[in-house]
Amino acid sequence: MVKLRKTVTFEQNIRPMFSEEDFEDIRPYYDHEINPALKRIIANPLFDKIVDFLFPGKDTGEIRAMLDATYTARDFQLHFMHPLVNSIVKKTSDGLTTSGFDQLIPGKPYLFVGNHRDIVLDSAILQVLLFDYGHETSEITFGSNLMINQFVIDFGKVNRMFRVERGASKAELISISQKLSAYIRHVITKKTASVLIAQRPGRTKNGNDKTESGLLKMLNMSGSDDFAGSFRELNIVPLIISYEYEPCCAFKVKELYITMKEGSYQKRPDEDLMSIVTGITQPKGRIRLSAGKPVNMYLDQIDETDTLNNKLAKLAELMDREVYTNYKLWPGNYIAYDLKHNCADHTSFYNSAEKDTFLRYMENEIKGIEGDRKTIEDIFLGIYANPVINAKRTV
Repeated sequence: MVKLRKTVTFEQNIRPMFSEEDFEDIRPYYDHEINPALKRIIANPLFDKIVDFLFPGKDTGEIRAMLDATYTARDFQLHFMHPLVNSIVKKTSDGLTTSGFDQLIPGKPYLFVGNHRDIVLDSAILQVLLFDYGHETSEITFGSNLMINQFVIDFGKVNRMFRVERGASKAELISISQKLSAYIRHVITKKTASVLIAQRPGRTKNGNDKTESGLLKMLNMSGSDDFAGSFRELNIVPLIISYEYEPCCAFKVKELYITMKEGSYQKRPDEDLMSIVTGITQPKGRIRLSAGKPVNMYLDQIDETDTLNNKLAKLAELMDREVYTNYKLWPGNYIAYDLKHNCADHTSFYNSAEKDTFLRYMENEIKGIEGDRKTIEDIFLGIYANPVINAKRTV
């Protein structure tokens, strides 16, 4: 239960106080809980299947023994997750490039607010890069909808993931948001650790990355009345991931199509797990992960006499600009734009062979989706064209 020192409402703008014990039900595992969790993980039959796929030919017993003797989250991430994620990138992509990470200060905690394209890999790749650039790994949001069994819960929490409630009622949302806001600020200011959170609930399905003002409202719940000071304390850095081939693209097209036709989309019970597996295993082409400029440099540009909602909207716009500026556009993005708009505006960014490859890829992705072919193609092209449209807004 959340232990509030006062009964509050959001409208009152009274910020409840939380102590560390209030976060027991959402926090990652402490180091003394890591080894028991790892023993549960390696005892699960799923563990051998994962290792066989990601480390073919490697002695599973050796990996099992290493994890059996691991007692800290840092050692688990450095000695198991780091090579595992590098193996995934090597096996399923045409390479990973970066930008902006050399501008971050090792030892300084940041709140990374990322565009969200894949359930697992967005955060997993970031942790590898943080290590590689001399930082400690971050804590990561972990949607309660993904906590489907003890194996997944253990794997998430040994990777420094903390629980975020999904599907809460409006009556519950205020107290849940206050607690989440307080925890994130606690991690950054008290634990001096970084945090990764998505710019919106769930993955971007249509390729149109946009920071939701509701996220910024939530973050501000634990701050002071000094708008700039409250956000400056969080050290927000926009994080931008660009996959040449959109993870789970066929799933996203199908969901968008059904939502368009029926007004809503109902996930199957196993759909999130299928998305996790598909996102990890399917080809991704090239990958770029960029750290944008810290938003602290923009905070003083926001009019202090403005309303809170307008300030939050301006901050969201500035963060989105960092995303659109740093999003890596691949040939497929330009091809999709030209096809969708029946033009040849971007032919200097791709050649005929690349266009043929993209058209074959599109056909393969959407061939299993039932419905109106033209509408389905248009949805697919929109996923890839929207980043180009957004980039044009920054010019």
